[in-house]
Amino acid sequence: MTKEEEKPFRQSMAEWRQFIYNRNSGEFLGRTAKSWGLILLFYLVFYGFLAALFSFTMWVMLQTLSSDVPKYRDRISYPGLMISPKPETALEFSISKNNSGNYNYNRYVEPLHKFLGAYNETKQTRNIRCSPGKLFDQNSVNKSACQFNRDSLGPCSGLQDENFGYDKGTPCVIIKMNRIIGLKPVGKPYINCNSKEEGKATISYFPANGTVDLMYFPYYGKRLHPDYLQPLVAIQLAFNTTSAKEDVTIECKILGTNLKNDDERDKFLGRVSFKFQVSA
Repeated sequence: MTKEEEKPFRQSMAEWRQFIYNRNSGEFLGRTAKSWGLILLFYLVFYGFLAALFSFTMWVMLQTLSSDVPKYRDRISYPGLMISPKPETALEFSISKNNSGNYNYNRYVEPLHKFLGAYNETKQTRNIRCSPGKLFDQNSVNKSACQFNRDSLGPCSGLQDENFGYDKGTPCVIIKMNRIIGLKPVGKPYINCNSKEEGKATISYFPANGTVDLMYFPYYGKRLHPDYLQPLVAIQLAFNTTSAKEDVTIECKILGTNLKNDDERDKFLGRVSFKFQVSA
């Protein structure tokens, strides 16, 4: 076989220049101006149609959604429980004495004051007094929020005892339910807490019996219900420990209602557990 003869460099360059722009036919990159114009027009119409179709589809979908309430709320139908203050280490509190014999507690007290600041009377000027013991259904566009009396938390309100009992070794923990739009509990919900180590802690509730009043339900969403405050329940713990260093685990559940608290797949659904490491 004979090897094809290589084209001279000048000939190759001339062919490339002619391909880029042919003076005789007026072609640019192998196409005339008319051909390029038709191709550009085709793609302009094609992609314009796709953009219009996408925009129309999005518009139709948005017509089915509400800016106030999520359309689908079936994934989280029951509330979880949360606590304040929230320890730095996975819901584990540490109550110990320093060299002066006083308890170290500032890291818990300061977050509690900050959290409860939203429940001051001065922050609830637009909230109203509601009728206790029954659901507060509202049909008006502008939803009213019920006042929560911070004094009902007793010694855990921070008003009577600014250290929330931490300086005495009787700490307070605030419990609240997560917000669920449209939630209407059935019955008389209340928070119940127990020590997993029997007899290691005495628990006091504020308000009495850990009651969660129905007047704070339902919640209509952040946009319609901007002044809404979740009801709180406070517990104060008195430890009955005998050793120098001991762990006491507390589990709290929502009871007296149809709300779930025993789903093994979600350990925060209707319940919460936390631990106190008590050092004498």
